[in-house]
Amino acid sequence: MKGILTFILGMVPLLLPAQQVLTLEECLSLAEKNYPLVRQKVLLEQQFQSEVNILEMQKLPKLDLNAQSTYQSEVTRIPIDLPNTTILPPNKDQYRATLDVNQLIYNGGSIAANARLKEAELKTRQQEVEVTIYQVKERVNGTFFNVLLLQEQEKLLDSKMELLEERFNEGVSAVKNGMALPSSNQLIQAEMLLLEQQKVHINYERKKAIESLSSLIFKEIDLKDTLVKPEILLSSNNPLNRPELRLFEYKEHQLELSKELIDKEKSPSVMGFAQAGYGNPGLNMLNNSFQDFYMVGLKFNWRIFDWGRAQEKKHSVEALKQVVATERDTFVLNNEIQLEDAWEDISKYKEILRHDASIVNLREEVIASKTSQFQNGTITSSAYIIDLNKLYDAKINQNLTEIQWVMSQARYQLIKGDF
Repeated sequence: MKGILTFILGMVPLLLPAQQVLTLEECLSLAEKNYPLVRQKVLLEQQFQSEVNILEMQKLPKLDLNAQSTYQSEVTRIPIDLPNTTILPPNKDQYRATLDVNQLIYNGGSIAANARLKEAELKTRQQEVEVTIYQVKERVNGTFFNVLLLQEQEKLLDSKMELLEERFNEGVSAVKNGMALPSSNQLIQAEMLLLEQQKVHINYERKKAIESLSSLIFKEIDLKDTLVKPEILLSSNNPLNRPELRLFEYKEHQLELSKELIDKEKSPSVMGFAQAGYGNPGLNMLNNSFQDFYMVGLKFNWRIFDWGRAQEKKHSVEALKQVVATERDTFVLNNEIQLEDAWEDISKYKEILRHDASIVNLREEVIASKTSQFQNGTITSSAYIIDLNKLYDAKINQNLTEIQWVMSQARYQLIKGDF
């Protein structure tokens, strides 16, 4: 019996839900992997393959089956009479069925150029998806640090509650021994209730923030789960690595291929054709009977003058390239401004953090002295609570500054494209 009870007690921890530990990198990776828009990249690839297949089909022979029946008011006649010869005119009702075959032989590489353009369009549209996903990462980053800040504040409130409970228990003993008035303990009890109220507020705010983060990364997060404060190694020497830059490159390459296709469209084309048919009349219009017939040949087409249409299209493409170039320059400029702003924030919070540490150390020394005085009954609980609140206000400020410092580093990395 004792062995069974031991086994059951040993299984209890395994039945309880495991506590998760989440890092910023994991959250960003989950958002990038599970965001619904990611599936669009595969769909775009499928669309590209279909379009290329359609282009390749232009190289295959085209088969057309045609049939017609007509009645016409007049037919061709020989306007003179020939001696000893009668030439009957064709019937006014005529019938024809044909099978036509057309085979592209040469078109100046237009199909291949079109396929390359389709591939460039695919890369551009897929990169647009990457840009959108990167913007989602910025939202994940902000939400992660919001949860982290509330998590750390909750820990500080728990720590403060432990100290107040210690003082409260000491106060109960002091009241029993007649060394303190009951009102002294009531002040501590009121402070503990106020602290519970703050914890309820933070708990609900943290719950909302966790739900937002869970929706962004498509992973269930429990209130018991812990977010790890990231350690970020900054490097200002790394080049800018934002997905927007690759998008601008793909757009420019796509426009270059558009110009190439415009040149290819001016090339001559050669096509072979064949026709087999059955009708009345056939190819011999003077034979007024049903006949089978066929013909084969080559077609050559070259538009030698298009009124400058191709040149105007190339001018339009060149203008679009300039638009892309200005968009890229504007993005780089704004990005540099954001990087400078983020770097200033990093420096600012680092400086404030040094002062926060000094303030917390001094407040801890003060509260250590006040604790001794309170335990000896030389100060009131009110005076003790005032200094305790000042200590935890300082700790909360320190905690907030530290989170803001790490968050500004993460923001710097995101702006630079290193996440």
